[in-house]
Amino acid sequence: MFRNSLAALDRVVQRCRVISGELGQTTAEYALVILGAAAVATLLITWATKSHAITKLFDTVIGKVLG
Repeated sequence: MFRNSLAALDRVVQRCRVISGELGQTTAEYALVILGAAAVATLLITWATKSHAITKLFDTVIGKVLG
């Protein structure tokens, strides 16, 4: 799934380069990187929420601090 996302992101970057003729290339690339980072963060948060990983982490940390 992650590889497909990267391949799709690469295709979008290539299209942006062709369409814009390199004008605004840096801005478009930054925007795509931010979108990619947001997608990865969303997947990570979704996983952590469903697996209760955050709750377990906090319980472990608090247990060691108090314990």
